[in-house]
Amino acid sequence: MRFPERLTGLALLAVGVAAIMSSPASAHDPNSPEGRAAHAKFAADLEPPVRDAAVSGAAAVPCVNGMANQYPCKNVDLLSVLPLSSIGGGQGNSMWGWTDSSTGKEYAIMGRSNGASFVDISTPTSPRYLGNLPSHNGTSSSWRDIKVHNDHAYIGADGISGHGMQVFDLTRLRTVTTPQTFTPDARYTGFGPSHTLAVNNETGFIYAVGSNTCNGGVHMVDVRTPKNPVNAGCVSNDGYVHENQCVVYRGPDSAYQGREICFNYNVDTLTIVDVTTKSAPRQIARKGYTGVRYSHQGWLTGDHQRLLLDDELDTDRPGTKTFIWDVRDLDNPINTGVYTSPTIQATDHNQYIIGKYSYQANYRAGLRILDITGIAQNQLTEVAYFDIYPANNSSGFNGAWNVHPFYASGTVAISGIEQGLVLVKPNLAG
Repeated sequence: MRFPERLTGLALLAVGVAAIMSSPASAHDPNSPEGRAAHAKFAADLEPPVRDAAVSGAAAVPCVNGMANQYPCKNVDLLSVLPLSSIGGGQGNSMWGWTDSSTGKEYAIMGRSNGASFVDISTPTSPRYLGNLPSHNGTSSSWRDIKVHNDHAYIGADGISGHGMQVFDLTRLRTVTTPQTFTPDARYTGFGPSHTLAVNNETGFIYAVGSNTCNGGVHMVDVRTPKNPVNAGCVSNDGYVHENQCVVYRGPDSAYQGREICFNYNVDTLTIVDVTTKSAPRQIARKGYTGVRYSHQGWLTGDHQRLLLDDELDTDRPGTKTFIWDVRDLDNPINTGVYTSPTIQATDHNQYIIGKYSYQANYRAGLRILDITGIAQNQLTEVAYFDIYPANNSSGFNGAWNVHPFYASGTVAISGIEQGLVLVKPNLAG
């Protein structure tokens, strides 16, 4: 199965067998029949956009009685909003962050349909737009992804045949005083389009997936010399990968401790691969699960014993689902349960686990934060949220595309498809 990220069940039928047989890149290529069908379905699923005014000032807007300004909330305060019109325009998509180890300043790098925005968020109530890195050759894509390694940003885009991966030295931002139009420091051309990028900062490798190479699987890039990315190999035997996470494994399975393991979300499976030897990756396990529609993305717990998976196209009734996995035995991962939200029916998209919390981007329901203390007993509890799309919490593709909760300050950045960059501060116990 090689359907684009934004297809619903009706679109799957519309695209049909032709999409299944297409090349990995064609599903997002607007010049292909499959791509046109995908983009048409995306447009049809969109509700009227919510384009909010800028919010910035000397202080946060606290969440009081379930609201912060016009935004529904629980245990999350609003810091600021930078609309797309103020950070380069276009349509928002994915986003990542960088903390300057020399200054401690925090930055957000937000993907847009026509480029990537760089924003100094070290004073999160008054963020400062620093400039735009345009998409390669002025092209446009609804799907752009960014990761950071060793003070460099790596930026890929889907649906653009010659885009490759842009490399930008983030230390250049230290001296920016007025917004700039930037050029990349380098560009990796080992692939053209790519859907998403993962990074293992411990080993110095970028893992591009959904490209026009490696049968749509994992295209490994050595970025230990940041401005000179080098092709390191492919994981191609399980076809198209939508997103993944690659770690140096420190879980309880003694056979794999210390090895580099990728957890791949392969549309209809969770596929686990040992990529320690890049020239000879080895598939460890490939496992489906009940209710699978589109295995989209997921994240490991810090102890590498459990994993949460979001399936983008599973039914959202009665509520948004999060699939719980036991991965203590990497050869035999087990889907042990499903958390179903009692309050929202939003389409789930991305999530990241820090300590005992999972920070989820659930499109029209915004940022949702789950306490995962009871994960071993298949028990998750929503403890906080911030909804950047107040119109409704139904399934569909408006609102929060991604969240970045990894800043030491506790700021969480949310990238909104229509809203732009939204900065918030959760108030969590412990």
